[in-house]
This record gives sequence, structure tokens and C-alpha cells, in this order.
Amino acid sequence: PTGAYWHTRAPWQRAAAMSCAVFIREVAMQIRKILVPVDGSDYSQRAAEYAADFAKMVGAEVVLLICRMSIPPILGQVAYDQARNSLVAQAEEVLEPCRRLLRERNVPFADRVLEGKVEVAIVDAADYERCDLIIMGSRGHSELEGLLLGSVTHRVLQMASCPVMVIR
Repeated sequence: PTGAYWHTRAPWQRAAAMSCAVFIREVAMQIRKILVPVDGSDYSQRAAEYAADFAKMVGAEVVLLICRMSIPPILGQVAYDQARNSLVAQAEEVLEPCRRLLRERNVPFADRVLEGKVEVAIVDAADYERCDLIIMGSRGHSELEGLLLGSVTHRVLQMASCPVMVIR
């Protein structure tokens, strides 16, 4: 690097910049699979759009994930079936716009519907699917508007074994 800006930097800053540049060239991260948790919120829709463009750019597959609540086993069979059918219909309603987006952009994808604690399901799905990256919205439907970062997003950032990209 050259130029007036470069020469005004302290020697340790120039060394750090040089070592970062070398490190980036030596370690090329291959992103083959991206997990995108969705919940129907504007934030998750923006994350899905970003993930579609990013996946197209790097040639990756997208795994859409929606997490639904668990159905208590104490319900009778009829009530259990009604609750399950309702939750499946809600999941389909959330997934369909994301599927359409990925089809329109010719991005290969799969989708998963899991139940349980959302952050655990996201992290477990990323590990099981061997995802190289998670792209998710900064907040979801269930989180308060005033928060800087949603609690689920915050916990995924803490728990995930792969990089997490947060979209606002």
C-alpha cells in the first residue's frame, strides 16, 4: 500500500494492515451452505433477501428454518391434530415467500420446520446441516421494538459454532 494516508499511519498500524491482508489472502473461507432462520417479520424477510443475493454471489445453498412451538402431549388426539395442523399452516405461510424469492433468483435451497426453543433449534440446525454461515434478522416477531438486538439473535451469536451475519 502506498499514498499519503498510508504513510501517516503508525508502524504498528501499517504492520497490522499488512498482516491482515496476508491473512485474508491465505485463508479463503468457502461458504457452501447458509442457514436462514425466518419468522415472517420484516427483519427475517430482509435477511432472506440478503441471503439470496449472497448465496447467488458465492454459489451457496440456503437452508430456510422456521421454528414452531412444541405442542403439549397432554392434549387429546383431536386437539393435538388441530394444533399441529394450525402450526404447519402458519409455517407454510411464513416459508412460501422465502421459497418464491429463492426460486426467482435460482438459488438452491431446502427448508426445515423444527420445534422447541428457537435459539437452540437454530444452532442445532446449523451444526446438523453443516452450515458455514447463519444469516438472520436482528430482531423477530416476538421481540420488543426498542431493543438494539433481539434476545434470540443475541443468544445465537453466543452459541453458534459458525459465523453469524445479522441483518438490520
